[in-house]
Amino acid sequence: MKPRALHHTIREVLRQDILSGALQAGHELRQDALAERFNASRIPVREALRQLEAEGLVIHQPNRRAVVAGMSVAQLCELLDIRIALECHAARLAVPNMVQRDFDAMEKILAAYAASDVLEDWAEYNRQFHLALSAPANNARLRQLIEEFCLNTDRYTHVAMSEATGLDRPMQDHYALLDACRQRDVERVVDLLREHIDHTRKELLATERERLHAQERAAA
Repeated sequence: MKPRALHHTIREVLRQDILSGALQAGHELRQDALAERFNASRIPVREALRQLEAEGLVIHQPNRRAVVAGMSVAQLCELLDIRIALECHAARLAVPNMVQRDFDAMEKILAAYAASDVLEDWAEYNRQFHLALSAPANNARLRQLIEEFCLNTDRYTHVAMSEATGLDRPMQDHYALLDACRQRDVERVVDLLREHIDHTRKELLATERERLHAQERAAA
């Protein structure tokens, strides 16, 4: 296997491990252990870690140890603001280009979403739906940016959000988005999408307030 292909494979496997929660925030990513795991030298491992760091999934501490990145609520809210900007722009480009197969693809994702009772699956179907919504923008770089920010926020927010709101609210939002797409109502899609992502931000802030209040009561 070519070195370039190898570091790409290592990056993809580690990314999935991080996003699925198999590797938790703070977990040390030792280059020698990873090289042994992937039967590789440290060079492709180092490059994979560098790329994951650029995506915000890995951080290098002062002693150069690589660990899985954690994220504060404030940082998450910043990323959600960026998601709103990126996804709403993509929607403006995408909706006029949508054809029946795009609607069918989104409906198929939502059917699988509704049929599952596994929280981790909900996160994956949510990701797939948002990417399917932006795909007809026909802008590969924009899609990549959306995927990176969508993935990076979902690994922190989706399980907590699903536990707080259940399946009904996200599904209602998604079907409303699909209906607006079918009607080719660009402004309606943009408004719904902005509200949908901003609702996540507000719920995160409310959850954080409750956590802080609980800490204050416990310390009193």
